[in-house]
Amino acid sequence: MNLNDFTQISPYRWVMEKNTDKSNSMNTNAEVFGTEHIIKAAIEDQAVQQVFNVSTLPGIVSNSYAMPDIHYGYGFSIGGVAAFPADTGIVLPGGVGYDINCGVRLLATNIPASELQKHSYKESIGYNLLSKIPTGTTDKGKIKLDKKEFIKVLENGAEEIVEKYAKYSSRNDLRFIESSGKLDFDMPGIISERAMERGRSQVGSLGGGNHFLEVQVIDEIYDEKAAAAFGLKKGNISIMIHTGSRGFGHQIATDFIETIRKKNISRIKIKDPQLIYAEIRSPEGQHYLQALNAASNFAWANRHLLMDTIIEIFEVIFKLSSREMGMRLVYDQAHNIAKFENHLIDGKNQRVLVHRKGATRAFPPGHKEIPEEYRLVGQPVLLPGSMGTASYVLKGTQKAMEISLGSSAHGAGRQLSRHKALQLTSNMDVKDRLKKKDILVFSFSGKGLREEVPEAYKEIDEIVEVTEGAGISDKVARMIPLVVVKG
Repeated sequence: MNLNDFTQISPYRWVMEKNTDKSNSMNTNAEVFGTEHIIKAAIEDQAVQQVFNVSTLPGIVSNSYAMPDIHYGYGFSIGGVAAFPADTGIVLPGGVGYDINCGVRLLATNIPASELQKHSYKESIGYNLLSKIPTGTTDKGKIKLDKKEFIKVLENGAEEIVEKYAKYSSRNDLRFIESSGKLDFDMPGIISERAMERGRSQVGSLGGGNHFLEVQVIDEIYDEKAAAAFGLKKGNISIMIHTGSRGFGHQIATDFIETIRKKNISRIKIKDPQLIYAEIRSPEGQHYLQALNAASNFAWANRHLLMDTIIEIFEVIFKLSSREMGMRLVYDQAHNIAKFENHLIDGKNQRVLVHRKGATRAFPPGHKEIPEEYRLVGQPVLLPGSMGTASYVLKGTQKAMEISLGSSAHGAGRQLSRHKALQLTSNMDVKDRLKKKDILVFSFSGKGLREEVPEAYKEIDEIVEVTEGAGISDKVARMIPLVVVKG
């Protein structure tokens, strides 16, 4: 596969057309949003082959899409998006991945970033976040639940945290979470005991890998109207949380990939065994979707409890209430999930199961599924960078609904494997290097920091250039890291 297999239909859209497929196995077009540089890198790491493979799946009704942060993943590329009919289609765990509902949450404040420097609060914030929020591969969360209590979290998601465990939150916050932080789940019997064991003790934990907490300064506003709606003001502090469903979601994926593989691998034809799927209507398809919803609810509950802990830490350090500091939830969105949505596809309004893996929703102004406060400007789209580069807030567009199933990029996207990142940083003091850029990094894992070094990721500004240039999201604000906590 090479660049010549694609037709560039606009500066940032590249399409491999179904009718040019010599193997005659494509059921739809394969489309990648990117620059020539991004496309070539994705061809080299075989991620584009994965986009092609998804286009051959039965019943696919959309193009097989990949966002500009595309890179190689389990079966389905990171950055991949695809939709299948809700009634007759398929669901594939590889189209969601192992960290179900890994996502990003953003908090806004009225705290000027100058206050951190004035009172030397950066060190205090970093040490408190690291000491009071469980990180890494720990099996300990902020709360330890018995099985009955844990099932209520799986059923109610963030709502359960608001009602039972949060000190600094209200039901009003739920409106600013995708799907209000809760998807339908009523089959606890399908969840394995191993998954239950792994999940019960991990609610309110960050995890490791690329998960992080980040205190940022909003250093640029591109859209004053949208920024005002989101509560973002230049010079103020914002706080970003990036984590998912921890060991619980990983175990759900492990369990159901194996279940579906055993049931279906001998009777279906697929380009890659990692694209194993089940019919949505089948028992195994229904059970996976229920388990997926449970893991998604876990992740929203997890991020909500982390937010509550962060607010408590800020109240103690600044000796002000969260109200006095203007702390508010801007938005929480998933980027590893499959959900039923309505989309206009080939001129028909269709209900479809949209798989987004390393891709986020980017719904436009007026859409009924975004908070009323945002409907004049569009849904916030949260785009984190690496720990040494900027992050962005964008907003969803009508064009995204027309050309990408209302989807956008989810971050910078890796360009180096963790092994290569370790080789690159063999003699590097990552903390000291970032401290010279006035970024304080806190972690219990030196190896983890080296794996997550900024060079391991694509240039975030190139991702934003493509995202805005293609019209699938528009820039609202840019944030620069001040304090980073890594798992």
